[in-house]
Amino acid sequence: MIEIRQAGAFDAGVVADILREAAAWADARGGDVLWQLDELSAERLAAEIGRGQFFLAWSGEAAGAEAAGTVRFQLEDREFWPDDPGDHAAYIHRLAVRRKFAGGAVSQALLAWALERTRALGRRVLRLDCDADRGRLRVVYERFGFRLHSFRQVGPYYVARYELPA
Repeated sequence: MIEIRQAGAFDAGVVADILREAAAWADARGGDVLWQLDELSAERLAAEIGRGQFFLAWSGEAAGAEAAGTVRFQLEDREFWPDDPGDHAAYIHRLAVRRKFAGGAVSQALLAWALERTRALGRRVLRLDCDADRGRLRVVYERFGFRLHSFRQVGPYYVARYELPA
């Protein structure tokens, strides 16, 4: 059983741990850097959590539930999508799953939750981006139904931008 809940101020350490674990795993595999270190600082994450942007996936029964993954959900993204602003889209970033929960169920639950939230908010499309060279991750998104929109250089990142009609 996987339940998605909004992260609270007390969850900042959990969100940071999940993101750091994902970043360390990618680094150990010789992959590109997922995020810049300042993006994972406690202060920055606490501010984003305070704005209601982070959500946690909990796995297991209530008393023994464990935080298995996280995602940032937002209603605008001027940094990665400056060419298409407006109130028709929702955006996800920093989707990450603890290694012990790897295998698809948690990431699929987070993606399904984000799509449903997009619909519930009356948005027409859910968008995300990932490093353009992360072929395996791109396949995960494409299998879920996301379609490649475009490529874009954003600061140190060259990303593939995806969208999924809601």
